[in-house]
Amino acid sequence: MERHFMDSQTKGVSTGTTILAVTFNGGVIIGSDSRASIGGYYVSSKTINKLIQVHDRIFCCIAGSLADAQAVTKAAKFQISFHSIQMESPPLVKAAASVLKELCYNNKEELQAGFITAGWDRKKGPQVYTVALGGMLLSQPFTIGGSGSTYIYGYADAKYKPDMSKEECLQFATNALALAMGRDNVSGGVAHLVVITEEGVEHIVIPGDKLPKFHDE
Repeated sequence: MERHFMDSQTKGVSTGTTILAVTFNGGVIIGSDSRASIGGYYVSSKTINKLIQVHDRIFCCIAGSLADAQAVTKAAKFQISFHSIQMESPPLVKAAASVLKELCYNNKEELQAGFITAGWDRKKGPQVYTVALGGMLLSQPFTIGGSGSTYIYGYADAKYKPDMSKEECLQFATNALALAMGRDNVSGGVAHLVVITEEGVEHIVIPGDKLPKFHDE
């Protein structure tokens, strides 16, 4: 399994973070914690929603500089909506990820932000793409990123399996976020999850005290 680590040690406010996206049979789940940090050490906010809806069934989650990520997603939402109007149909997930990739690549000298894009479309169903720092685009069945991801690579590799049910995938994503949030000093708060299928989008918020516990914290 290919992996990518997105560095959250950035200047200014960053989403020192844990983000992930996982496909299952019929859909995809994208998730994150809710903390933002300054310099990767000081927690400046516990209530950041890092899951950005860029179209009806396409979301991205952000890691790195919060200001950079917000600027890129704002521009991407405009371009994706314009593309959808031109095509007279909903955009493909890969097209949305490619818009983010181009924005990151064209501004790679100034930006310090990485993205995971996930969604469902009529052509390929559920998909996950990583847009790395500098604009590299990777398609993967699941991916994790942010400072908290270093603590859960082993768990993710051991527990991920193709064609999980929705319930299995929700448990996988919840456990992964809980493990990272329990170890990483700048990941925490609540767990935001979005389930994306052909039928629509479901938002799930799990408070920190309701997350699974695997050790004394």
